[in-house]
Formats: sequence, structure tokens, C-alpha cells
Amino acid sequence: MPKNAVRAYGLVGGLASLILTIVLIANYNAESGMHKFISQDWISAYGITLNFGYDAISLIMILLTTTLVPLILLSNFGRELSTNRLFTSMVFLMQFGLIGVFISMDGIWFYVFWELTLIPIYLIAYWFGEPERKAALTKFFLYTFFGSLFMLASLIGLKAMSATATFAIEDLYAIELTSQTAFWLMGGFFLAFAIKAPIFPFHTWQPEAYSKSPMAGTMLLSGIMLKMALYGMIRWMLPLFPEALDCVTYPVIVLGVVGVVYGAILAIKQNDMKRLFAFASISHVGLIVAGIMTLDKDTLSGSILQMINHGLVAVGLFLAADVIERRLGTRKLNELGGIAKQAPKFAFWFAALAFASVSVPFTSGFVGEFLLIKGIYTFDCIIGIIAGTTLILGAVYTFRAYQLSMYGPVKTAEFADLSWSELTVFAVIMLAIVFLGVYPKAIVDFVEPSISHLLQIIKPLQ
Repeated sequence: MPKNAVRAYGLVGGLASLILTIVLIANYNAESGMHKFISQDWISAYGITLNFGYDAISLIMILLTTTLVPLILLSNFGRELSTNRLFTSMVFLMQFGLIGVFISMDGIWFYVFWELTLIPIYLIAYWFGEPERKAALTKFFLYTFFGSLFMLASLIGLKAMSATATFAIEDLYAIELTSQTAFWLMGGFFLAFAIKAPIFPFHTWQPEAYSKSPMAGTMLLSGIMLKMALYGMIRWMLPLFPEALDCVTYPVIVLGVVGVVYGAILAIKQNDMKRLFAFASISHVGLIVAGIMTLDKDTLSGSILQMINHGLVAVGLFLAADVIERRLGTRKLNELGGIAKQAPKFAFWFAALAFASVSVPFTSGFVGEFLLIKGIYTFDCIIGIIAGTTLILGAVYTFRAYQLSMYGPVKTAEFADLSWSELTVFAVIMLAIVFLGVYPKAIVDFVEPSISHLLQIIKPLQ
């Protein structure tokens, strides 16, 4: 296959999956609840079923995935990487695994697709990452793989609590546990999700893996893959183990808020732009995790809106770092300066993303962070005030990165402005961010019935 055909087919395939997702959403009635398109026994002796379906939460996660995949491919359109068949095939294997995670309504299939996503992202980073990548990728693989084994053990343990239950999600929901048993079984799920997100203090693999991966791999990790963990908390961890929530809610919220401050402070200290945005991601994810654990309907809606915002902003910011590194061969802040004078279009779109990252009004982050901080403050005012420091700290590290790279004396060689593919990606991302900032009801109202259904499962059993 000609090299140019590889990237053309890749982009067309990505757009086709996005169009199919939009058609599914347009034909889905949020009030109808879970739509099971496959529901039957498979391996009866072990309780494994073929259960696949989607509700509003699943569809939003699939929409985020199928939107970001073509944007990631387009952002690499002018690079040799985009003509590589292995790279393109791994991106689509990654998308396949992610969609499988979001539609699996059987615990074993959820685990299978969860583990499947590890293969393509590891291979993308291993084949196309930086020379010093091996140690970082080994740590990433071991952390996530062994964390997932604890989730599998908890799934098997949960199934063992009922002689008649299968691994179908509705059967697992119906199993009643003692608070002590639920605590230990929840621990397996939490460990898997905490590592993948990542949540402080399970984050140590992330900065190195992000910085050593190729930019497309970093975009996949930050923009989409970590959302699996947040989705898993909402769909699986909380409804499966409501009996343990009295014990774990407060500690997990505290860990999330510690991550907010910790990630932000370390981001301020970074000289490498990719590491800066990696620590910023830890900070933003910590806030989302804390919001999810409040079990408040509006806060959960805000968490889903913020997942979308984080995915869009993360891909945009890592693309900005990639634009700089491609042209100058460095992403060190102390080696940059004066880029705005040479590339005004790039400076404009980078500034727009910086404002979106700090959640100014009329961006999707404004509504999402407001709902999250409000929910956390309602849960505990002191913790809420600490969580609110994300607004100040986020502005410090984001605008520090922008100022040091864009302004001051010109320190670098000639800097070419944005190509058409890069400009298109920035424009589409900002259009989506502004649309959701002006009309967040498009997401909030869509997912509200599904969130209400999950809360009905959780709260009566607490």
C-alpha cells in the first residue's frame, strides 16, 4: 500500500467511526436507559456472558474516543509517522479496545478489553518513542498490568459470593456484601483505576511514560486512555460496592485533592513542556476523582463534562508542545522564547488553549470545574477550598509555560507557522470547547438519566 494511502485511509476510517457514533447518539433516547444489543449466555459453566450495550455515559465516552482519534491522526498528517502502517493499525486497535471497555456489560469482557488497550499503546511507545523509553515503558507496563490483575481477582471474588450470579453487570450489581467484604473487593478495582488514571500516589509511572512516548502516544494516554479509569469508577466500582462507600469515600476524596495540589506544584517547577502537562493532568484528574466520589448527581454530570474538556485540552496542549519540538528540536522552556513574533497563528491558538485549560468562562472547563468544586465544597468545605486552588495554581503553570515559550527575546532559529492539518486540529478542539462552554446542557441533560439510574443502584444499598 502506498504510504500516502495509509494516512488517507487512516483518517477516513477515523472519520467513519465518528460519523457512526453521531448516528448512534442521534437515535438514542436517554430516557430509555441501557440499550443491550447483545445479551446471551456464552460460557455457562463459568458464568461468562455476551453482554454488550450502551447508555448515555457510554456514548459520551465513545464520542470522545472517536473524536480524538481522527484529530490525533490529523495532527501527525505531515509526519512520516502517519504513513506507517504499524502506527495506524495500533491506533485503531487502541480505539477498538477503548470502545470495548465502554460497551462491555460483562465483567470478564470489561477486563479483556481493559487489558487489550495496554498492547497497542505500549507498542506505539516502544516502536516510536524516544531512545531512553525502555525503563519508563517497563514501569508503565508492570504498574498497569499488575494493578489490573487485582481487579480480575476482585471480579472473581465477587462472582464467588453468589452461586447463581453470572459476570453480567446486572447480576453483579445485585450481589449483597458485608461492608468488610465490599471494602476488600473494592480495593482491587480501585487499585487498577487509581494506577491507570493515575491518582496520587499511584502516579509515578506517568510523567516518564508521557515524556518518553511519541506525541501521538502521549495524546492517546492523556486524552482517552485515562478516561477508562474514571468511567470504570462510575460504571463499575461505585455501583458494585456501595456497602464500602462509608469507609472509602473520604479517603479517596482526600487523595484526589492532594493530587490536585501536588500535581500543580510539580507542574510549576517543570522545565520540560511534556512533563509540565503530564503533572497538570494528574492535578486535573485528581479533581475529577474527588468529584465522582461525592455521589452527587450534578457533580457527576460535571465530572463527565470535565472528562471531555480534559481530553480535548490535553490533546491540544500536547500538540502545542509537539509543534515546538518538531520545529526546534527542544521543548525545554529555558531554551525557548519569542515564538509569538515568528508564528502568530500558533501563538493565538496556543493562547486560546491556555485560557481553556484554566477554565475561563465560555469554555467547557468553566462549567465542569464549577460543578466539581461546588460538589466537593458541599461535601466538606475545607477540602473544597483546597480543591479550588486548582484555579490559581493551574493559571500559574499554564501561563508560565506560555509566557516563557511565546514571549521574550527570540532564542531560536526560524519557526514555521502552523500547517493546515495542525491549524484544523486546533480549530476543531477550540470549537468543541467553546460550544460546550456556551451550551453544557448538551452533555449534562443527555447523561442525567443514566447518572440518576446509577445513583438509584448505589444509594439504597449504602
